[in-house]
Amino acid sequence: MMRSSGIYYKFTSSLLLQGRLILFDFFGVTVVLTATAAFWGLSPGSTPQIKDSSGNGFQRSIASSEKVEIGHMEQWILIRGRDINNPVLLWLHGGPGAAQIPVGRYFNGPLEDDFVVVQWDQRGAGKSNPIGFDEQNMTLEQFVRDAHELTQYLKKRFNKEKIFLIGHSWGMHFGIKVVRAYPGDYYAYVAVSQVVDSARGSKIAYSWLQEQIENRSNQKDIRRLTELGLPPYTDHWTYVKFAKMVEAYGGGIDVGMGKLALIALRAPEYRPGDYIAWLRGANRGSGPMWKATRSFNMFQEVPQLLLPVYFFSGSRDYNTPLQLVEEYLAVLDAPFGKHLVRFDSSAHAPFMGEQKKFNREMVRVKEETYRSP
Repeated sequence: MMRSSGIYYKFTSSLLLQGRLILFDFFGVTVVLTATAAFWGLSPGSTPQIKDSSGNGFQRSIASSEKVEIGHMEQWILIRGRDINNPVLLWLHGGPGAAQIPVGRYFNGPLEDDFVVVQWDQRGAGKSNPIGFDEQNMTLEQFVRDAHELTQYLKKRFNKEKIFLIGHSWGMHFGIKVVRAYPGDYYAYVAVSQVVDSARGSKIAYSWLQEQIENRSNQKDIRRLTELGLPPYTDHWTYVKFAKMVEAYGGGIDVGMGKLALIALRAPEYRPGDYIAWLRGANRGSGPMWKATRSFNMFQEVPQLLLPVYFFSGSRDYNTPLQLVEEYLAVLDAPFGKHLVRFDSSAHAPFMGEQKKFNREMVRVKEETYRSP
């Protein structure tokens, strides 16, 4: 299962060697690869050069897909930007397991004009999910250490005093702990679909879901919801069933899985083996972190943030409900500024659902908080 800060998606995958063919199921889309494609899959992938409208590369641009050692294991990052003098933006993807390297550029490529954008396949996700990966290494504390270590690497590599940090859903589940511990490393913190109170979030989602089901008079789903009972759900698989229902009624990801699959499969940064690793990580989801994450409560754990903070939230999101973000923002002690940006046509992934507005708002964050050396 893939946990996207409360929502899980079930994917099936299989690798069948039949003569010259390799088949696997990605987001429900069956993919058939020839032997030639399989050979192509042995390469690590690459990312295209950033070019102007005439097809010429920018002199100070960077476009690099590479592995670095983070937390005593090799992890992959994608670095892209038109000008290396621009500030660095580190993106923490959701899930765990929902690596964004194969889709991030499609939705948010324009950010490369204003930032050096770093997409990171976190441990256990995508290209950073090798065969034999020990999921016991997936702890909140380890993800915080990894993000801090990667931040120091990027600051040193690009000679930056600070960078920007953005994360989606699960990414901000641990990202907010990073900025609380190391506020001096970041110009600003941008939380997209921020987890606030896992237990209350499920109760709000339940009430909304019950209303949606009753409005449609779907007797089958009424019975299913009744069988699940009221939240909070302490059993992992019960929560999975509930979260899938929330997703089915439009409270989750804003782009269909079939479309995401087609976008991802065109990404030159990934090869067939990477997609299979992605699926393994997505199906693992939160793994051993389930018990540690289900009781998360920012009201208690993060009462203060000592840097500018921005919360980007979809009004239709019932994975991480906007209501809780508003309540948290009202009491958060943030002396350097706190802001809420609503995306009224989006649910849990406004960077996909309203990508133009999202990209504009990110540039505004830069304009309000960045001071060039």
